[in-house]
Amino acid sequence: MSVVAIVGAGPGLGAAVARRFGREGYAVALVARDQDRLDALVRELAGDGVTARAFPADVREPERLARALADAARELGAAEVLQYSPVPHKDFMRPVLETGHRQLTGPIEFSVYGPVAAVQQVLPGMRALGRGTILFVNGGTAAVPQAERTGTSVAFAAQSAYGHLLHERLAADGIHVAQLVVPGAITPGHPRKDPAVLAEKLWGMHRERRGFRHFADDLDSR
Repeated sequence: MSVVAIVGAGPGLGAAVARRFGREGYAVALVARDQDRLDALVRELAGDGVTARAFPADVREPERLARALADAARELGAAEVLQYSPVPHKDFMRPVLETGHRQLTGPIEFSVYGPVAAVQQVLPGMRALGRGTILFVNGGTAAVPQAERTGTSVAFAAQSAYGHLLHERLAADGIHVAQLVVPGAITPGHPRKDPAVLAEKLWGMHRERRGFRHFADDLDSR
């Protein structure tokens, strides 16, 4: 059975992606901080016929995140797909002149150390499989920095650079790396930013394996 690992799994996009990949026969490793919420999501997905397991970890604790993904591989098998899509904290979004080096620690841990730890953990398994997909999901500041959202502007730019380097380096190994930029908020009922619509797009990115950066909507959308 193929496995998708969703880091930052929640009731919105994470659940929608779990259902979309689950329909294709994938088992789902759900990674997030809250054990109770993860357990509830596992039960909900089971009702939809999706095999899912919970692996609690905080993305700001790289070693713990790596252990959670290692546990998932032992229980479900090596991840063919890794999605990194935790929702940034509101306190990451400070104006530029109110952002000192200490205020950048959280965003960098969240958007750089976390994904690096996750990728390093799943990469050997993908190489052993001979295939894989790594999907980063970011907000609009990944593409256009905003002076009122300094933490995500800086950290998403760093994550984007890391992802693009992986995209170039890993293509020869049969591993596709791509980024989905979602301007504004993920919005139920929105024609382009509803969780199920985004999940379908992410499934298409995994299957089509074309290019690095993709957009869910126009950058000026809110």
